[in-house]
Amino acid sequence: MARVKRGVTSHAKHKKVFKAAKGFYGRRKNTIRAAKSAVERSMQYNYRDRKIKKRTFRALWIQRINAGVRELGMTYGRFIDGLGKAGIEVDRKVLSDIAVHEPETLKALVEKAQAALAA
Repeated sequence: MARVKRGVTSHAKHKKVFKAAKGFYGRRKNTIRAAKSAVERSMQYNYRDRKIKKRTFRALWIQRINAGVRELGMTYGRFIDGLGKAGIEVDRKVLSDIAVHEPETLKALVEKAQAALAA
């Protein structure tokens, strides 16, 4: 039985790890033991932060809406409550975009929300 040389396989595996470690600092980019653990950890961060990204963006949208609405004399919480009572269903991403780019539309929404809260 002929012996199997495994150089090709291990080289391919190492190449895959080094490609993922591209841009890392020091030995973490060019030594397989250090690179392997660094890449593994980076994948954990990657997985975790894909979830955190959603929370971060929602928080950003809320801050933008709050800033836009406060200029018109209302708080974020009252605004969202008023929209709900007025039956206006717009998600926070779109509201944020409106607050940044279309102040007239936001003003109209605030007036509707105030009317719904007053009634």
